[in-house]
Amino acid sequence: MPVRADPAAGGALLFARYAYPPNALGYCGPDSPQALLEHASTGQEDGDLRRLARGFEGAWPYLELIAEANGIGDPLDARVVEAYWVGNALLDHVSTGMTGRSLDDRFRRRAGASWSRLAAEIPEARPHHSFHVFGVYPWLGLLREGRHDEPVRVLDRCRVRWGKVVEVAGDHALVLSRPLEWDGRLLREGAPRVERVLATAGGLGLAGNLRPGSWCSMHWDWVCESLDARRVAELRRRSAHQLAAVNAQAYPAPASVLS
Repeated sequence: MPVRADPAAGGALLFARYAYPPNALGYCGPDSPQALLEHASTGQEDGDLRRLARGFEGAWPYLELIAEANGIGDPLDARVVEAYWVGNALLDHVSTGMTGRSLDDRFRRRAGASWSRLAAEIPEARPHHSFHVFGVYPWLGLLREGRHDEPVRVLDRCRVRWGKVVEVAGDHALVLSRPLEWDGRLLREGAPRVERVLATAGGLGLAGNLRPGSWCSMHWDWVCESLDARRVAELRRRSAHQLAAVNAQAYPAPASVLS
């Protein structure tokens, strides 16, 4: 079946919707969060936005990997961007060998002694954002060391999560979602609860018009976009796959944060 990304957004705009929230917090990418927000809100996709996207050293190699594996010339093709942040069938065409070589090139030297733990996950890895959050970042290892509250919070916010809009009031939306929980051994989804996230700031937003009852994606403290049933199912499935893979690995926290 052909992969069809969100027709309302080009790839660079779609990238900006998901990249802006961590960029605004100073976690990744170039120091241009306002430019990302303005592009995403106004729908202006141009060379400047594409240049900003290439500055995300964590995400960009995954986009290149997905594009190469699927014979797509542009890493900012909307189908490629959707595959990384949300998920689609393009991920299934990325071989374990390609993924392993990419991870080896990027992380072996920086991971040091923790490389063996990361390498053990490669057979289950897909170039999806959830792999980078659960498999590359050190937070799950910190949980297993006994540090709980902050690692769980960061993992929950850093992943791309999904939920149903309950209410939109001013700059915020109330969204029913399932947060991550740590049971002392495994990281899993908890019971549904309503969370308050940003829909707009200063008249600018990422997701356009939100309606109560619709599904949406969230990254850190923002709603990123509305999701149809197919995309909700993909995000759930890809996230669950990676969560199961890392839960199956018992490893200590890496010596340093990998970005």
